[in-house]
Amino acid sequence: MSNPFDLTGRKALVTGGATGIGEGIALALAAAGADVALTYRSHQPDETLAKIEGLGRTAAAVKADFVDMDEAAATEVIDFATDALGGLDILVNNAGIIHREASTDMPLDDWRRVISVNLDSVWLLSQAAGRGMVKQGSGKIVIVASVLGSQGGLMVPAYASSKHAAIGLTRSLCNEWAQHGVNVNAIAPGYTATDNTQALRDDPDRSKALLARIPAGRFAEPSEIAGAAVFLASDAAAYCHGSVVTVDGGWLAR
Repeated sequence: MSNPFDLTGRKALVTGGATGIGEGIALALAAAGADVALTYRSHQPDETLAKIEGLGRTAAAVKADFVDMDEAAATEVIDFATDALGGLDILVNNAGIIHREASTDMPLDDWRRVISVNLDSVWLLSQAAGRGMVKQGSGKIVIVASVLGSQGGLMVPAYASSKHAAIGLTRSLCNEWAQHGVNVNAIAPGYTATDNTQALRDDPDRSKALLARIPAGRFAEPSEIAGAAVFLASDAAAYCHGSVVTVDGGWLAR
């Protein structure tokens, strides 16, 4: 019997794949057998690319800014990955930003910047990749949402709104594309040790309060989110459509 988690020969694109959860996912996909392209903005991808190549996989990276992304820019990113890898079977929409500020004070520009990266770019990249996947009759799209796609959080109104919307987009796209052999699913990570949570982890009172709420008693490592992405990108998840896989140390169960 073949291994349903084996991704040998698959071609994957991970946005924001040079750091944090994105890097963890990129490396896990490569370890499972996939060739991997990634996007980056400020974190240089050389180390991540070397690790992917060290696993015997093809690796490629393109610099991309997802603020105010338009259709042409999204198509360029998808075309880059397709050309670099010789096809595209998996898209992981991981790139995201967060802005913490009291809702009474948050400027409209900051709201729009978060929505632009966390929702608009996810839609545009999914649409651009989905066209090819629907045509070829197969494909896996994984959207990295958040536990705040089910909650409101504190002082992150744009982030929480964008993650709620990302889950809605996941379900909407699956309703159209499942019949074409394209799986669209989401991951909802809990609090993870990345740049996005650095300020929280550096705040003794806030960090203590968060850890007290997490049954596992600690923040996740980026690599611990990656297993869900490998699952959703593999044949093991062939009948998963519109699912949200929560990886949160028990946060939502509390």
